[in-house]
Amino acid sequence: MLTDPIADFLTRLRNGLLAKKTFVLANCSNMSDRIANILLKFGYIDGIEYEEEGCRKYLKIKLRYDSLGNPIARGFKRVSKPGLRAYAGVDEIPKVQDGLGLAIVSTSQGVITGQEATKRKIGGEVLCLVW
Repeated sequence: MLTDPIADFLTRLRNGLLAKKTFVLANCSNMSDRIANILLKFGYIDGIEYEEEGCRKYLKIKLRYDSLGNPIARGFKRVSKPGLRAYAGVDEIPKVQDGLGLAIVSTSQGVITGQEATKRKIGGEVLCLVW
């Protein structure tokens, strides 16, 4: 059993990019699925497929690289952890790389980006940063 599935998900992405893999497999949960869909929407990954092995469900994530073979997503950072949650009000949501990266926030209206949370004027738990 994982104590922090989001950190495991981000670590699998980070390690896959460093090893120049074409895809990685990650455990499928509602939260990892929502984060993966945000990464897909903003172009950090190329695709998501769902695979089942017995009673377990996995996300098969196709990683994205530029024409020189460098990863599009250069870094991932887990902000809120199970032992120390990080909540931010609408004015405290971090801007990543002066707006070039993403802050992914869990709000009362679902898992959204920091920019979207600022537009909607809601705060929440800052899950991770992507740049």
